[in-house]
Amino acid sequence: MLSAIIQKFDWSTREPRRIFHGRGQGQAPLKTISIDWLPPVVLITLYQEWEEFTLRQLIDEFVVYSNDRVSSVVLQRRFSKPAVFETVAGAPVNHLVVEEGNLKYQLAFNSGMHTGLFLDMACARQWLRERAAGKRILNLFAYTCAFSIAGLAGQARSVVNIDMSSKALARGRENHRLNEQDLHRVSFLAHDIFRSWGKLKRQGPYDLVVVDPPAYQRGSFVTENDYARIVRRLPDMITQGAEVLFCLNDPARGEVYLKDIIEANAGKLVFQQRLENPKEFADIDSNRALKVLCYQFEPTTNASRSTRPLLH
Repeated sequence: MLSAIIQKFDWSTREPRRIFHGRGQGQAPLKTISIDWLPPVVLITLYQEWEEFTLRQLIDEFVVYSNDRVSSVVLQRRFSKPAVFETVAGAPVNHLVVEEGNLKYQLAFNSGMHTGLFLDMACARQWLRERAAGKRILNLFAYTCAFSIAGLAGQARSVVNIDMSSKALARGRENHRLNEQDLHRVSFLAHDIFRSWGKLKRQGPYDLVVVDPPAYQRGSFVTENDYARIVRRLPDMITQGAEVLFCLNDPARGEVYLKDIIEANAGKLVFQQRLENPKEFADIDSNRALKVLCYQFEPTTNASRSTRPLLH
């Protein structure tokens, strides 16, 4: 199956894409692998050990079928601690710049578990870019500030990025510079969100908020304990009609779980739609897939849920 996918893949595409999303395909033998195209690099992520000969055959096929467009193959064994990136074919890779929607993002293969750009959030970034004009944006759990870059590209008035990791925010600042964006319109706060509500509120109110926390990060965020704490703070920080993107990438918790948290803690945030994920991230169970839910703040209404159709 993987050989056929590799042969059919459009290696001429210059934007990052997921080639194979094993965790969502329902193919039991292949549920432990994902493959990404980060031109000109292929990234293989394993969630369980593979037989070495089979893995080597797979790596060789990228070289054979890509018509020399693949310069390197990088492997990450996510089940190992630490889950380092290892170049297993071609030239060693430490850093790489990719383009999505004519915006540039710097990826790193020499630190941390992630490269710096989550490909499954591409539709959400485009959604924000299309709505950003003139708006004050708050980007919670900003990481390397990809939503901020999309916001400024959409002519946002300002963006406040907050994340505990000063290193991630430093990479975010460099991403803005890569795109020649005006840093005077951007704030980078290396703070604990839960200890910074006063500071965040003073820089508001906000017209658009992105809530994209990790599902679990010791010492930072635990979904079942902390998501509600985020939600209940937002109504005091946003304008009437403000839009909020709530994100949850936890296969164990479905859409209703997140909706219930929002309804219980901010009933005047009204559900609008669930954004589609990129087609490459299709999952046989939508509740296991990434959830990105759009809400609007309507403080004059008593309704807590919209009757608008759900988008899958």
